Amino acid sequence: MLTTVFVVIIVGVIVLLVASNVRIVPQSENYVIERLGAYKETWNTGLKFKVPFIERVAKKVSLKEKVIDFPAQAVITKDNVTIEIDSVIFYQVMDSKLYTYGAENPLFAIENITATTLRNLIGELTLDETLTSRDHVNTNLRMKLDEATDAWGIKVNRVELKDIVTPQQIKESMEKQMKAERERREKILKAEGDKTSEITRAEGEKESVILRAQADLESAKLRAEAQRTLAVTQAKGEAESIRIINSAQAEAIERINQAQVSPEYTQIRALEAFEKVAQGQATKIIIPSQIQDLTSLFVSLKDTLQTPFKEEQ
Repeated sequence: MLTTVFVVIIVGVIVLLVASNVRIVPQSENYVIERLGAYKETWNTGLKFKVPFIERVAKKVSLKEKVIDFPAQAVITKDNVTIEIDSVIFYQVMDSKLYTYGAENPLFAIENITATTLRNLIGELTLDETLTSRDHVNTNLRMKLDEATDAWGIKVNRVELKDIVTPQQIKESMEKQMKAERERREKILKAEGDKTSEITRAEGEKESVILRAQADLESAKLRAEAQRTLAVTQAKGEAESIRIINSAQAEAIERINQAQVSPEYTQIRALEAFEKVAQGQATKIIIPSQIQDLTSLFVSLKDTLQTPFKEEQ
C-alpha cells in the first residue's frame, strides 16, 4: 500500500514538473532562455519545453512596434531662444538577445540619446528654421537614434516632434509679426487688384478706341465708295447725254445735208445763234469778219420780200 502511494506521488511530481516546464510562445513574442545563468537560446512562436531546475525564461520580449512619448525637452536654438520639444518615437525589437543583454534599461538610454541629439540638431537651427523644418529634424533624429540603438537590437522606425513650445514673449512677437505680414500681403494683394483693374480698364478703353476708329474708317470707306459710285453714275449719265446730243446734232446735220439747204439759210441760222450769244452775260463778244456778208444777205432778203408786197398794191 505504501509502495502504491509512493509511486503515485512520484508520478504526480513528474507530471507537475513536466507541466510547469512546458511553454507556449505566442505570436509576435520571443522568449530568451538561460541555462545555469548563461544565454542558451531564443524561443520563437510554438510549443517549447525547458529542462527543470537548470533552465529558465530570462525575458519575454514583444516584437510588436511600440511607441514612447518622452516628456518635453528644453533646448536652445541657434539664435539663443529656449524652447521645449515633445518627441514621440516608434521603435521595434529586432534581436531579443541584444535587447535583453545589450543595455540595462534601453528605454531610459533612448530617452537620453533623444535629448542630447535634439540639443545638437536644434542648436544648429534658428527658431524660424526649427518651426519650418520638422521633417529635417525628424529624419536626422531617426538616423542618429537608429544608429545608436542598433547595438541593443532595437530599430527606430519613426520619430515625430509632437509639439514645440515657445516662450510667451516669443509667441506675442510672432503673432505681431504674422499680423504685420498678413497686413503687408493684404496691401500687396489690394495693390495688385487695383493694378489689374486699371490695366483691364485701360485695355477696354484701348479696345473701344480701336473699334471706334475701325468703325470710322469703315464708314469713311463706305462714304467714299458711295461718292465714287455716284460720280461714276453721274459721269456715265453726262457721257450718255453728250452722246445723245452729239448723235442728235449729227442726225440734224445729216438731214440738213440731205435737204440741200441753201447757203443763205445756213447764214441766217448762224446769225440767230450769234443773236443768242449777244444776249448772254459775256462782257466781250468777238464779231466774225463775215458779219457784213450776213448783213448784205439780210438786206437782200428784205428787198425780195417787199417787192411782191408792192406789186400787190
